Amino acid sequence: MLHISKCIPQGQGLAPVLLKRAATLELDWDTRQKSRFAATDSTGRELGVFLPRGTVVRGGDVLIAEDGSMVRVVAAPQAVLRITHCSQHGTPFDLTRAAYHLGNRHVPIELTPAHLQIEPDHVLADMLRAMHLTVVETEAPFEPEGGAYAAGGHHHHGHGHDHGHSHEDGHKHAHGHEHEHGHDHPHEHQPAHEHGHDHDHGHDHSHCGHDHHDHHDHHDHHRHGH
Repeated sequence: MLHISKCIPQGQGLAPVLLKRAATLELDWDTRQKSRFAATDSTGRELGVFLPRGTVVRGGDVLIAEDGSMVRVVAAPQAVLRITHCSQHGTPFDLTRAAYHLGNRHVPIELTPAHLQIEPDHVLADMLRAMHLTVVETEAPFEPEGGAYAAGGHHHHGHGHDHGHSHEDGHKHAHGHEHEHGHDHPHEHQPAHEHGHDHDHGHDHSHCGHDHHDHHDHHDHHRHGH
């Protein structure tokens, strides 16, 4: 058995002429989301694949064997549900709604401008049809969004967090100054209020607090003056 422990995404940096000569390995999605598996390439060689944990293999990736030989991965056609909007009763936006509901269920989903694809699931198919979407069973390569869903969905979760962090990092940066600027009043005035939950709301309360104290200070001075 030939051991493989390296994967080059989409064969980046490799000469096209070498890739054309390379053996191929056709794998379905269930196998490609595993980091360790056995397979047989197009030349009949038995392969033992041992990739870093969490690695997801995509169609077009190139595996490098211990003897230096290359194996080009091909996404095998498999049973999928292809989802399209109803041309008579719906709009393309219906696909966005479908992707939202499927995403809430952590379903591996392939996104394209014209259709969505998921693995066969009659419950989901019924839900989508009830949303006036067209659902057809077919055979096609399956490439879920983001390479995520390896290790039981861990990568999908990571992908979502990457996107969230990129947004939140900017959000924190924009609010970090306000946190220091209004630290004394907003946080003591409303200790249970989540920081950063409502930027404008917190800011208004800060001003509200200042106006409130200023009014009382002025009133006290007026009484003492009399």
